[in-house]
Amino acid sequence: MRNSEPVLIKALTAPDSPARLSAPVRGTFRIGVVQQRWHADAVKHEAALRGGIEMAAGEGARLVCLQELTMSPYFAVRADAQAYALTRLETIPDGPTTDFARRAARELGVHVRVSLHKRASDGGLGYNTAVVVGPGGEVVARVRKVHIPASDGYHEDSYFRPSDDPEPYPLVEVAQAQIGIPTCWDQWFPELARIYALAGADVIVYPTAIGSEPDVPKFDTRPLWEKVIVANGIVNGTFMVAVNRIGVEPPLRFYGSSFISDPYGRVLIRAPRNRPAVLVADLDLDQRRDWLDLFPFLTTRRPEMYGRLAKVRRDLVASP
Repeated sequence: MRNSEPVLIKALTAPDSPARLSAPVRGTFRIGVVQQRWHADAVKHEAALRGGIEMAAGEGARLVCLQELTMSPYFAVRADAQAYALTRLETIPDGPTTDFARRAARELGVHVRVSLHKRASDGGLGYNTAVVVGPGGEVVARVRKVHIPASDGYHEDSYFRPSDDPEPYPLVEVAQAQIGIPTCWDQWFPELARIYALAGADVIVYPTAIGSEPDVPKFDTRPLWEKVIVANGIVNGTFMVAVNRIGVEPPLRFYGSSFISDPYGRVLIRAPRNRPAVLVADLDLDQRRDWLDLFPFLTTRRPEMYGRLAKVRRDLVASP
């Protein structure tokens, strides 16, 4: 198989739930992930993504998840690409990314999760926005990215404003699974995963664009990236789904490695670093119940003791 062709990786038997004391109620939920690079040829890019969705749907996935800024390059590699970024602003539901997801969802009978640069009503900075489309072609959720990175190679503060939605953490229900749909940089913040968990999320899905660090090119952050997402899943009793891109978009080399982990911290399935892949996995939804009954992190919280979390950032930065 050529490296340009996606490899299909499946985990269709969920592992045992070590903390299970009662029979499962909800059964399994099958989810798909499409890991791809960006293709400069728009027709070729759409065909590659559509092929990945079709492959996952053919394996029975109920929800198929695609990378951050699904139909575009990761233009935030530079701080001065505003003119180009303006050409990537979209509306919902009639913009090109949502239109692509609607066509694929209708034709294949699945939910499709995509990501785009959403135009703001005031004409200023846009929103990095995740969208879920249902099998009928209807938009069932749109969620703005809450945390915006600002570092060399990841100049998103030049293009996106943080979410100002009064209800920024909605859940999407697909086949009995409650799913949260934040985006990329949000995955580093334990507060966000905890909010989704308290709302009842079974699965948290992060479309992602992460790779090399131009300031420190020899530092591979991939192991840390995976560990922090898996750990947030453990302390919140959630399945975690990370959908990264691959390829070189100078100065970045994206490191792929998309994966799915369970509430016990087990990585169920992982994609390669450098080639297209389609992941399909079964998630035993009641593992969340089993684990949190044994380790009741959510019910033994003491939110009255966490006031410092709400203070402004300068009050919490340690002195050198």
